[in-house]
Amino acid sequence: MPEPRTWQLTACSAVLGLALAAGAATAAGPWDNGQRKAERARAAVATPTGGAHHAEKRPPAGPTRGPAPAPSAAGVLRALDTPPATPRDDLAAVLVPLLADPGLGPLRTASVVDATTGRQLYGEGATTPMTPASTIKIATSVAALSALGPDHRIPTTVVASADGRTVTLVGGGDPTLDRARLKALANATARALEDRGTTGVRITYDASLYRGPARHPIGPNENIAPVSALMLDAGRLGGTSQAEGSGGGPRSGPAPRTADPARDAATAFAELLTKAGTKVRGAPTPGPAPQPAQSPKAQGAEPAQSPKPAQGAEAAPLARTESAPLSDLVERTLTHSDNDLAEALARQTALARKQPASFTGAGKAVRAELTALGLPTSGTRFADGSGLSRDNRLSAALLTGLLTRAADPDRPALRPVLTGLPVGGFSGTLRGRFDTGPATTGAGLVRAKTGTLTGVNTLAGTVVTADGRLLAFAFLAGRTPSPYTAQPALDRLSAALAPQG
Repeated sequence: MPEPRTWQLTACSAVLGLALAAGAATAAGPWDNGQRKAERARAAVATPTGGAHHAEKRPPAGPTRGPAPAPSAAGVLRALDTPPATPRDDLAAVLVPLLADPGLGPLRTASVVDATTGRQLYGEGATTPMTPASTIKIATSVAALSALGPDHRIPTTVVASADGRTVTLVGGGDPTLDRARLKALANATARALEDRGTTGVRITYDASLYRGPARHPIGPNENIAPVSALMLDAGRLGGTSQAEGSGGGPRSGPAPRTADPARDAATAFAELLTKAGTKVRGAPTPGPAPQPAQSPKAQGAEPAQSPKPAQGAEAAPLARTESAPLSDLVERTLTHSDNDLAEALARQTALARKQPASFTGAGKAVRAELTALGLPTSGTRFADGSGLSRDNRLSAALLTGLLTRAADPDRPALRPVLTGLPVGGFSGTLRGRFDTGPATTGAGLVRAKTGTLTGVNTLAGTVVTADGRLLAFAFLAGRTPSPYTAQPALDRLSAALAPQG
């Protein structure tokens, strides 16, 4: 018997054929002729991630059959130079009854926009700011890419004091630093110390790049670690409560978090440096990094080439490791609703805009960056970068505006915002959705970022229509009675925009 979703994939392929035929010469860059390379998608799911705080909830039930593997990314993108067709005349007639679903609660807003022209096709309270939950990660991602560019990498460095007796592990704000990279950094440091004739050192660590409270205002929580410029595995302790994939695949969902990410990362570094053959004296202690004479040229965990310093010489860089490019980090943030990465992206934006790398400074920087892009930021509030805070305020119009900017052929740097969105019924936080009733028409065609807090359910993303257009949509609901009723209602709204069988 054929898979129950064969027809969706067939429809997806048909739309893809139209899009590819029209877009063989689309803008270069992250599109890669209409889609991100499969290798990039693989890279985005190959590294452990922080969990989505909402871990899409479903009613207790028996086991359900999982969907087939996701189609190519091109099946949910379109050629941006396809001429826009006439908007559906019945769009309001279709969406109004779906918006009236009691599962969405008494507060709901909506915006549907043609992503090519920016023309609003449907709006209901579209400019009213509401709590966006994790859909705010779209704003955080756009701001970071705009401020820093898709090739930006976040460094973690090791610097030696002038006398060579102390080395400092310096955090640059990379929550994706894992044990394998930390080991490579320790090995590179040991080689550099050996070249300098140093056999034993003290270790200090510097996480002072970030300012203000490290703890999120929600307090200790398994959905996010204290926000630190130096952390290992996003501060996750041991296993995770959820795991996507198998064989060491990406981790998501809540997990116990360390109370002191910087100290734990430095302790692990000291252990690895000892194994690499360098004697470590005492336990790591916090302290400011000495100013290096020059930055190491290595792009991975490699020792810097510097001669043994004479007495009184300046501090010297020893080794450096860097995160994946920002384009990959954005995709990972959106696909898995990674709270730790989202907060890191917000703080990297603050640093780029010369603001303090704090919750407050990051919020100001994100808003300023979006305003500079010509987006409607009136009434917005960015209390954090992840959406965990209920004090955040975004409008549906801003969310569709963000997605429209990301689809702009003249802004290829923003494209990872679209390619990072989960695919309905197949990947990330949408993997277990779009599998029942009318919502199944959106499986494989709807691509969207989810948002879930108690009483708040949101969905914002894109869908390719039967005539090859890319629509951007945002649906925000407040005071919802239950995610079990709100999420299917949101899925039906977005699926109504997809080609109907």
